[in-house]
Amino acid sequence: MTVFDRIKKLADDQQISIVELEERLGFGRNSLYSWKKKMPNSGNLEKVADYFDVTTDYLLGRETQNSPDWATKDDKIDLDKWLQSNVPMGFQGMDMDDETKIKVRAFLEGVFWEDKQKHRNDDNKK
Repeated sequence: MTVFDRIKKLADDQQISIVELEERLGFGRNSLYSWKKKMPNSGNLEKVADYFDVTTDYLLGRETQNSPDWATKDDKIDLDKWLQSNVPMGFQGMDMDDETKIKVRAFLEGVFWEDKQKHRNDDNKK
């Protein structure tokens, strides 16, 4: 999936056209379409990410797991900071290889989002 494909999906989810998005962001006509074949500059990529309240890593396809729909931008940042602060990882005195670290990260993300959803639902019951 390209950067453009991700942006198109986000625009479709908000029921706006690419042309309308370009106008809202002050981009030239067809500038987003050009992202099908070339990488955008960082400033314009940030504008799109901010507009949709996603990370530039998401737009670039670098995020390993999508966060739940209900997660706020702060939730996502907090999780990422926490996971990054726990590097390097080991178990029983042995360093984990990169493949194991990826699996552990995926597991921790799942547990985190499940717990966050539970607390969110508890708060809504009050």
